[in-house]
Amino acid sequence: QVQLVESGGGLVQTGGSLRLSCAASGRTFSSYAMGWFRQAPGKEREFVAVITWSGGSTYYADSVKGRFTISRDKSKNTGYLQMNSLKPEDTAVFYCAAASRVPYYSSSYWYADQYNVWGQGTRVTVSS
Repeated sequence: QVQLVESGGGLVQTGGSLRLSCAASGRTFSSYAMGWFRQAPGKEREFVAVITWSGGSTYYADSVKGRFTISRDKSKNTGYLQMNSLKPEDTAVFYCAAASRVPYYSSSYWYADQYNVWGQGTRVTVSS
């Protein structure tokens, strides 16, 4: 069973950068797609980015395209979310998630129910 632990959250000023990490336990993690979601106060959880199990494909929410980069290092069983040019509206708890099933449509990765393993979340606060 894969388990996920996020780290790297914190307080940053507008325009700053953070790199979130998602450390996975379990030898099968390399065969899972890895996604990031976030939940701002009073809002629903929303898709941020996903990288396929091979690392060959990445997808981003429009709100973070060009600013965030998702990646993974299979040798370290770790995934990353590099966040640049942060804005106050990026303030949220960020969750790492893993999906063992490969969907027919890649757009299925936008939805939380595609993922069967979740981390506990790491808080990101962007001050104005």
